Amino acid sequence: MSLNYLPGVIQQFKYYKSLGEKTMAHLSDEQLLWQCNEDSNSIATLVKHLSGNMLSRWTDFLQSDGEKEWRNRDGEFENDLKSRSELMEVWNKGWDCLLDTLENLNEEDLQKIIYIRNQGHTAMEAINRQLAHYPYHIGQMVFLGKMFKGEKWESLTIPRGKSSSFNEKKFSKPRRNEHFTSEFLKKEN
Repeated sequence: MSLNYLPGVIQQFKYYKSLGEKTMAHLSDEQLLWQCNEDSNSIATLVKHLSGNMLSRWTDFLQSDGEKEWRNRDGEFENDLKSRSELMEVWNKGWDCLLDTLENLNEEDLQKIIYIRNQGHTAMEAINRQLAHYPYHIGQMVFLGKMFKGEKWESLTIPRGKSSSFNEKKFSKPRRNEHFTSEFLKKEN
């Protein structure tokens, strides 16, 4: 087992958290709360769902089922957040729970069996499961942000048409043994 798994996965989660935050920072309060129709999700609703999932999955991660009895998943899809401050409070509560849990795990914990809806996973499998789930919804948030801003959208990664100059800059430097996501978190792009 690689001793770099936990730091690397924490870095990945922080990267996706930053994409969500950068997206929300580009938008007005009204855009964060906008819902296309009853069956679609606003960014605020996606935040509620992500946070609800995080609180359920990461609370007592190694001890109790990841689908907590107190979770109201259906309520996560009600578009009832009223302000950016309320949205950010919900967002940070979920991320704090996730990151605190991951930062307190050790490599030996990764092979322990945990349950999600009574289905066994190694802790590593459960982490990977969430690392696939959260970017799916953050991608939806970014998509909505791009729709709202149109030509005024500021790229969160490599801007369209700028791949060559980005690569030129990267290849002009010596190779580094550094995770990809840490570069974007340091805002080097």
